[in-house]
Amino acid sequence: MTTAISLSDVTVSFNGTTALDRFDLDVPSGALTAVVGPSGCGKTTALRAIAGFQTITTGTITLNGQLVATETTNTPPERRGVGMVFQEFALFPHISVAENVGYGVRGADRVDRVRRTLRLVGLEGYEDRFPHELSGGEQQRVALARALAPGPDVVLLDEPFSNLDAPQRERMRRELRRIIHSVGVTAVLVTHDQAEALAVGDRIAVMSEGRVVQSGTPVEVYARPVSPWVARFLGEAMILDGVAEGGAIDTGIGVVPTSLADGASAKVMVRPEWVRPTVVDHGVGKIVDREFYGHDQRVAIRLDDGTSIDALLPGSIDVALGERVDVEIDDAIVYFTNDTAGAR
Repeated sequence: MTTAISLSDVTVSFNGTTALDRFDLDVPSGALTAVVGPSGCGKTTALRAIAGFQTITTGTITLNGQLVATETTNTPPERRGVGMVFQEFALFPHISVAENVGYGVRGADRVDRVRRTLRLVGLEGYEDRFPHELSGGEQQRVALARALAPGPDVVLLDEPFSNLDAPQRERMRRELRRIIHSVGVTAVLVTHDQAEALAVGDRIAVMSEGRVVQSGTPVEVYARPVSPWVARFLGEAMILDGVAEGGAIDTGIGVVPTSLADGASAKVMVRPEWVRPTVVDHGVGKIVDREFYGHDQRVAIRLDDGTSIDALLPGSIDVALGERVDVEIDDAIVYFTNDTAGAR
């Protein structure tokens, strides 16, 4: 797979603040990469640097093999072949949908390209409407169509769903994936919403304090986080202390194999869906709380030694408060004492 966007050792500093700190990111061609991290970690700064709106202090940025930014040069945004979808949509209120979409399109086929792009985003027939006549989701589609209509090599999306209500966000996530993949354009989406990043991205880049701390497919970063911080940021995780002995770590809820030397201290990360309680009369703990969601349920278990753990179970499993359970774990991640991922 070829690389469409590459940021290498990029630093961005302004007003005495370092927004990006030796930032590295490779974005595969034709993929939708979600960049996720807490507020203030530098996500939007990275997006603006790719687009050309933000100059970089050190490092390099290349788009499709062309060097577009160094510490001494900065190719203007209009010459980078990049489309941008802003958080606020940024539609022109006084012109029609068709005029908004065609704003950056040049050439004799302008009208046809606008019509094709509106059909692509499901807004065929909306050409003569104005932004105030559209729902939030429809305005988002217009903003996406405007970014796609000029035929960019790359589309950048800055928190594109934050102004939509929950049902609209879910619909637009699915639609965005469909549209990006049907066009074959490379896309980068930044968000602080972990569920959104995991649902939308072909690949995920997790940011913290101006750097990418892990990247990979959604399955890789969720199931094999490189640190307890990443584990907790991407979803619920229990971090249990343990000591290696005889090629295993006894977590209190299950034994995890490891290649760590005997006596080595470690942390073991377990997600609730990896916990398997079994109702038995003389179990090691009991169910003390339950939240039923229909398709699944969260069960809180207090072990006899005082440890509290959660399990995420299918909704079809019938359990009740006060029932005694034995507990096993299907999977776990072992970390060294310096909080980086270690050997199993």
